Amino acid sequence: MKKRKRAPARRAKRPQSTARSASGESRVTSHDSRLTTHDSRIAGAIGVFDSGIGGLTVLHELMRELPREQFIYLGDTGRYPYGSKSPETVRRYAVENTDFLIEKGVKLLVVACNTMSSVALEAIAERAAVPVVGVIEPGAAEALRVTRNRRIGVIGTEATIASGAYTHALQHLAERFAGDVEIYTRACPLFVHLAEEGWVDNEIARSAARRYLGSLRQSGIDTLVLGCTHYPLLRAVIGEVMGPKVQLVDSASSTARATRTMLTRKRLARRAGTCAVSFFVTDVPDRFIKVGQRFLGEQVESAVRIER
Repeated sequence: MKKRKRAPARRAKRPQSTARSASGESRVTSHDSRLTTHDSRIAGAIGVFDSGIGGLTVLHELMRELPREQFIYLGDTGRYPYGSKSPETVRRYAVENTDFLIEKGVKLLVVACNTMSSVALEAIAERAAVPVVGVIEPGAAEALRVTRNRRIGVIGTEATIASGAYTHALQHLAERFAGDVEIYTRACPLFVHLAEEGWVDNEIARSAARRYLGSLRQSGIDTLVLGCTHYPLLRAVIGEVMGPKVQLVDSASSTARATRTMLTRKRLARRAGTCAVSFFVTDVPDRFIKVGQRFLGEQVESAVRIER
C-alpha cells in the first residue's frame, strides 16, 4: 500500500475583521487598511483660524517650526473683532470655524486667537475630532519661564481679560512649577484696530500705548504678555513705552512648539514634503491680502472668500 504524501503546511493568514455596511454587504478591514488610514491622516493639513489677520503671527511661527507641514488658514474677517463680542457669540463663531476646517480634512487645529482660546476652547475641543492647540497656556508658560521678579503683566482684548483665562493659566502653572506670581492685567482694544489698519509706528499708536500701559509700567512688572495675536505688530511701540527692563512675550513661538510636540505625540508629523498654505476669509479678500503681506510677504498671494 502506498503512503499518502502529507500536504505542505499553509502559512497562517493575517487576522481580519469583518464589518457589515448599511446596505447589508460585508467588507473586510485589514491591518494594511488601518495603516493607510493613518498615513492619510499624516498627509492632512493643519487648520489655523483667527478672527482676522492677527493669527498670521502664529502661522508665521508654525511655518518656521514645521517646514514640512501644509496649512489651511481661516480668517473670519467679515465678523472681526471678536474681542468686544459676548462669550456666547464668540463660541458660536468658533464652532462654525471649526466645522469649516474639519470639513477640509485637517488633522489638527490651532486656535490662533486669544479671545477664542479664552472663552471657546472647550467648545472647539468638544466639536472637533482632532487634537486642538490654543494660545493661552503656551504663552503663560513662556512668561513664567522668563520672569525674574514674579510680576507679570497681561494685555489683551476686553473678552480675553474679562475671561480671566491668562490669570487662571498663570496661577495654575505657577502652583505646579514655580510658586507664587503677581499678575496685572489691562484691556487694550484699540490695538487690534491699529494693527489691522497698519498704524503700528506712528504718534497715534504711541499715544494709545502710553495711555494703556502707563499703570502697568508703574507696577514693577518685568514681563508683559501680548495676549492678542495682533499685538506683535505693535511690539516696537509697546517695547518703547515699557522700557528695556520689561520682556515682551507673545504666544506665537511657544504655540508653534506646542503644536510640534502634539504632532509628535499623536504620530501625525510629516516626514517629508514642503510647506504650503491655503487662505480663506469671510469678507472681500483684497484687504486681507494687502495687510497679510506685512506678516508673510508674498506668501499671501490670494485668498478664497467663503459665505457666512
